[in-house]
Amino acid sequence: MISAIILAKNEEKNIKTCLQDLSWCDEKIVIDDNSTDKTIELAQKYGAKVYKKHLSNFSEQRNYAIEKAKGDWILFIDADERVSSALWYDIMQRINEPIESVFGFYIKRIDVIWGRELKYGDSGTVKLLRLAKKNSGQWKGVVHERWEINGRTELLNNPLYHYPHQSVAEFLKEINYYSDLRAKELFEQKKKSDWVSIILYPKVKFMLNYFIKLGFLDGLPGLIAALMMSFHSYLVRGKLWFLWQKNKK
Repeated sequence: MISAIILAKNEEKNIKTCLQDLSWCDEKIVIDDNSTDKTIELAQKYGAKVYKKHLSNFSEQRNYAIEKAKGDWILFIDADERVSSALWYDIMQRINEPIESVFGFYIKRIDVIWGRELKYGDSGTVKLLRLAKKNSGQWKGVVHERWEINGRTELLNNPLYHYPHQSVAEFLKEINYYSDLRAKELFEQKKKSDWVSIILYPKVKFMLNYFIKLGFLDGLPGLIAALMMSFHSYLVRGKLWFLWQKNKK
């Protein structure tokens, strides 16, 4: 039995298609963070069990979801991600094999932004541990959370498709939100920021994504993505500096 879990907040534009792509799962669970749109209504309409829980951090939300799931295998999917028929076949084939020694699977994720698959840059190397046996581990971390599995893991052959921030406005909104969380996480870890890191780190991030990781081969979407991720780095370190200044008062 496989349980699919989706963390959601105001995802009415994505939740229907996401759940339809997961119709093959034995159980579908949506953990809703106080949505004010039709997310809950649509999730229930398309066969999901909905649990309301305010988001304090992503790891806590995901671990809470695991406790609610009944499946032997847990699959985590974001509302703006899509499971293709090829990935579905890959998953079903692997979890039904006699592979008792494998406890989790990484899945390569491909970002699709403004009609183009990003095959290079920061997006081109993303592999996420999203499928694992229920009692094999826990999620840790506040924003860049990770599923720590006690046992052997492997990589599935087919990718997960990701359709994030389909406008520049959405991209900026998400960057502002996640940079807040990341800055607070670094502050709690007693990490500090100064003018050198605020200026240099974003430049290094851009050079890495656009040139070293060949982001320029993704055309204009690759350039915009590299600039946005560089801006994210700038915001994280700038907000971290402000948190330390506020703490001095």
